[in-house]
Amino acid sequence: MRIVYATDSDYEYIRNRDQHISESLILTKIKENEMYILRNQDEKNIGWMRYGYFWDNIPFLNMIWIDEPYRAKGVGTQALLFWEEQMKQKGYNLIMTSTQADEEAQHFYRKLGYKDAGCLILDTQPLEILLTKKSN
Repeated sequence: MRIVYATDSDYEYIRNRDQHISESLILTKIKENEMYILRNQDEKNIGWMRYGYFWDNIPFLNMIWIDEPYRAKGVGTQALLFWEEQMKQKGYNLIMTSTQADEEAQHFYRKLGYKDAGCLILDTQPLEILLTKKSN
């Protein structure tokens, strides 16, 4: 697998799949290098990651997505570890993410060393679990 910054040519792939971001923000995230594309050995897009900053100074992984045929094969772990290393190289010693309490992703993050750091309760959503990890 190869992980690269998303470019304008990845816009349609992301727009057609990521239902959790406004279309107008996708190009901004691409321009700011806050989106990565995951590609298989044939250079086919198989997923993406996007992040922002909590309190404008803590990298916060907003989304990691692996297309169904590539799940449970270590792709997500490889992608997350790549992102963690990128953030460490940028000088950050704390990173964050979140997941809903009814999603399996919480176990994925905990297995990779993320610790529960609180939660967010919204009227129409399941409990959102906030997770943090300190770099070594």
